[in-house]
Amino acid sequence: MNKNEPPTEADILIVGAGASGLMAGRELVRAGKTVLILEARDRTGGRIHTLRDARFSAPVEAGAEFVHGNLPLTLELLGDAGIAYEEMEGQTWQVRNGQVSQDENFIQGWSELIAQLKELEHDMSIAAFLEKYFGEQKYDALRESVRKYVEGYDAADTQRASTFALREEWMGEEESPQYRIPGGYSQLTDALSREIEEKGGRILLSTVVREIRWRKNEVEFISDQGHSFRGRQALITIPLGVWQSPVESPVHLRFTPPLPEKAIAVRELGFGPVIKILLEFREAFWESPNPAVPGARLMPRLGFLFSDAPIPTWWSQLPQQTPLLTGWLGGPQAAQLQFSNEADILHQAFKSLAALFGVPLSFLQDQLHASQVMNWLNDPFSGGAYAYATVQTPEARKVLGKAVENTLFFAGEALYEGIELGTVEAALVSGQNTAQKVLEQPALSQGR
Repeated sequence: MNKNEPPTEADILIVGAGASGLMAGRELVRAGKTVLILEARDRTGGRIHTLRDARFSAPVEAGAEFVHGNLPLTLELLGDAGIAYEEMEGQTWQVRNGQVSQDENFIQGWSELIAQLKELEHDMSIAAFLEKYFGEQKYDALRESVRKYVEGYDAADTQRASTFALREEWMGEEESPQYRIPGGYSQLTDALSREIEEKGGRILLSTVVREIRWRKNEVEFISDQGHSFRGRQALITIPLGVWQSPVESPVHLRFTPPLPEKAIAVRELGFGPVIKILLEFREAFWESPNPAVPGARLMPRLGFLFSDAPIPTWWSQLPQQTPLLTGWLGGPQAAQLQFSNEADILHQAFKSLAALFGVPLSFLQDQLHASQVMNWLNDPFSGGAYAYATVQTPEARKVLGKAVENTLFFAGEALYEGIELGTVEAALVSGQNTAQKVLEQPALSQGR
């Protein structure tokens, strides 16, 4: 085959060049396997998406942005690739009912909530838990705060989110640094891509896999253009939103013969929507007085801002001095805006910031240098932002993570078991672990 022609065969085929697929691909090529990764997008990285757009004065993150603590595999990979990262800085501010504070203990009654969580013996949704144990009127504020936190941070529906999983997450949290990658998270997936290709692996972009035909020790991928790709084993790392897409969807992935148990199990996992709004201003008007708006609220050294505004969560780029504010809306509230256009979402963002900082809309519009809205629910190749655990997740994950005839393997952040669910670390660990499972299988016959 001419080296310039797209490859059609490999030992192992991988669907998806996100963090999980790339991590698995790196492990497999290091072990001497020929690997072909098919990616629907015109770029690698998946839900890691650094924008290097001339409108912005520095790289900005449309997708994953933070390293949530001392996560071993993520930090190891960054170190190996020589990618710089830095600890986040800044104060945490709150605006509730028009009142501004710097109180970081933003959920009143948290200690009582944790005490009751420790006593819980049987899992239930967090909504059911709150109704059962904190249903009295005196707990109205606590219930609302927990709901907003679960929807915002976990991008989860409280009617489905597992109380056990949230308990593990909350009680497992440590006071560890949070990091950001100044040059962009995509540097990490770019480094993985380069190593795969340097060791002989191939990555085909803009290739949508519509069907996987398989039998033991033999796999064929059929693309939306009718092209065929063959291998002996396959690793599927598509986002949960694509797995859950309806049959009539142009991104739905069909298995032949079908995998009915996995089709049922995939519906039991939670996958949250997120809208991310990037607003770069001409100056950081929240840091110091501006004669144009003498009555404005100042929030010096703003790191995070939590509020009751329509777009409730905002953060800056500290310690970087870029005058950028990132707005965040997750869970059911984000789903309500699924079909809103970018202009309408930007208007909601401006209204929120105007109320939070006590400035006119016209001032914000005049100050705006660049903007970008990323509605991950509307992204056809993700269908959402990241997974969260439901009450049914532990059993469903066992079904989904089980290899089929040592031929089809499955990975991704949704299949990760641990408290870092929904993070890049989860995707990387799942990809690495699944690659090891592939390598542990007996060598396959070279014949077909």
